[in-house]
Amino acid sequence: MEILEQAQALILTYGLNILGAIVIVTGGWWLAGIISRWVEKALARTSSNRALYRFMGNLTYYAILAFAVVAALARLGVQTASFIAVLGAVGLAIGLALQGALSNFASGVMILLFKPFEIGHYVEISDSFGKVTDIKIFNTVLVTREKKTVIIPNGLIISDKIVNYSRQGHIRVDMVFGIGYDDDLLKAKRILEELVTADSRVLPEPSPRVAVLELADSSVNFAVRPYVKIEDYWDIQLDMPERVKLRFDQESISIPFPQRDVHLFQR
Repeated sequence: MEILEQAQALILTYGLNILGAIVIVTGGWWLAGIISRWVEKALARTSSNRALYRFMGNLTYYAILAFAVVAALARLGVQTASFIAVLGAVGLAIGLALQGALSNFASGVMILLFKPFEIGHYVEISDSFGKVTDIKIFNTVLVTREKKTVIIPNGLIISDKIVNYSRQGHIRVDMVFGIGYDDDLLKAKRILEELVTADSRVLPEPSPRVAVLELADSSVNFAVRPYVKIEDYWDIQLDMPERVKLRFDQESISIPFPQRDVHLFQR
């Protein structure tokens, strides 16, 4: 009878502790979801960087959940001080083993805070050019013009040069077209200006520029420099040479090619 009473007392005591631990973990899980969503919404109102508020929301969620687990262990009678010390030692060992990963993590935080680029920007990083499709904690994902997915560690991004093609909202296209020395220079310049200004992709500001670039060996070369949106950059580079060639043919303006005059002398 005494053993039964002791068993009942143990079940009651530990049963309440287990129930309390379950309540703490469940409550922490529920609270973590609410607070993390609130943090994401609050940051979304003040920042357009989706990756930043997603990261902060996830960080808040797991921090609250970890706190709830520690509180539940304390409820079960586990010495949390020693548990935290052991966890800290394990964390230190893991940190030493994962220095590269931690460096990428810290670099990811810096990218999210200082925003050298954002999702949707076209950038050149570590000899890779493409559109930023995702900024993760450990790496950044680019999609190239060839539809290749490039995953770059954030530590490499922070330590390397970043060229952001989207930051200014427009980009200059540099093209060169040559005409023969016997052709009408002013007429050719007028045609090039007409072709550029007639293209709806060319921005009025900054204004496009057409000017003589150089007097080369076989041609007079024009520099044609319109400003376009980044998404139109490659299309206009491919379209404009064809338009210039067809228009020059209509106007009887030659596009010279390298040639050499050979003089023979008889003795």
